[in-house]
Amino acid sequence: MLLLFLLPGAFLLPPGARGGGIVGGREAVPHSRPYMAFVTIKPWWAPAYHCGGFLVREDVVVTAAHCNVKGRVTVTLGAHNLRKREPSWQRIRARRRVPHPQYDKRTTNNDIMLLQLRTRAALTAWVKPIRLPAPWPAVPVGARCWVAGWGRMRFHPPKSSAVLREVDLAVMANETCERSLTRPYYPASMLCAGDPRGKKASLKGDSGGPLVCAGVPQGIVSWGPANGISPEVYTRVSRFVPWIRRAMQRLAGLGTSPRA
Repeated sequence: MLLLFLLPGAFLLPPGARGGGIVGGREAVPHSRPYMAFVTIKPWWAPAYHCGGFLVREDVVVTAAHCNVKGRVTVTLGAHNLRKREPSWQRIRARRRVPHPQYDKRTTNNDIMLLQLRTRAALTAWVKPIRLPAPWPAVPVGARCWVAGWGRMRFHPPKSSAVLREVDLAVMANETCERSLTRPYYPASMLCAGDPRGKKASLKGDSGGPLVCAGVPQGIVSWGPANGISPEVYTRVSRFVPWIRRAMQRLAGLGTSPRA
């Protein structure tokens, strides 16, 4: 899955959590996913590592709660090629983190966190929020969804991508994850997706990135088998929409700095 990917600090992940680059996918059309966020966490004691995320308001990015490690957090918006600084980039420090109060490190249940940015992003052709799904609806089994990230494209030898890549995956029945995975799977708060043929997956790279179905983020890259084999587990976004909205209202009351 799209999860944390730099080796230093990998011990910070909960058991079974892994990261997502794209296997069997393709390079995304540059800036075709203007909601994508590249989250850099720089602990004082270790090299930086990365998560994915997605912009839902000018000053709010959604990511995974297991990315909540002490350190300076910077969000890059408007990026396609991370090795080539583009005029479209906006780099903004995070002011506050709001992990879900019931996030469980042991099971990775309720794996969702909001980042409030220090300044509001300037909305452009390259930086736009994505709308949240309606609360609670089921995503049909077999629905075609897309996940994107900058992480590894293969395990051996490891190879990461400088550019945003994407892959289409199918939503699977909850029973598939319950039967196939060795860790607890909670259908109310988790979503099961992957490639039934086993030829496409996400690997180490950007936990917290969105699984987008019919134009809305229905999942957040959370965890899965360490070998990149389907099925993979995503946080079920619709389950948390009421909490997201309440949290954003509170953050709006706390305020941000004016747009840079």
